[in-house]
Amino acid sequence: MKILADVNIAPRTCAFLRSQGHDVVRVGDVLDPTSSDTMIVEFARAEGRVVISHDLDFSSLVALSGQAAPSLLTLRLGSTQVEAVNAALALVLPQLADDIERGVIATFDGSRLRRRFLPIS
Repeated sequence: MKILADVNIAPRTCAFLRSQGHDVVRVGDVLDPTSSDTMIVEFARAEGRVVISHDLDFSSLVALSGQAAPSLLTLRLGSTQVEAVNAALALVLPQLADDIERGVIATFDGSRLRRRFLPIS
């Protein structure tokens, strides 16, 4: 899976995802770390990457775009510790693989995975 990790996703989580076979880049490695959410979404769309973030702002931006990409996974976990994030991603990414290809906004809160398919009309 091609992933664009937001700046709030730890480098150790990116390394974990790479060890799981994913193609992962962090925003700070490919864009200015202060890039707007719009710029991040456009980069992900152009590169065919799913955005992974703890930031809720991406959901409305992707939903209101009227487009089927990029897919988005928002993590709303009780802890942002690397181990908790890695465990959550190991659990939900396999469940989302087909949905991400189709286009989805997904939110995982640690116990429940919610999905809205794109485009949202």
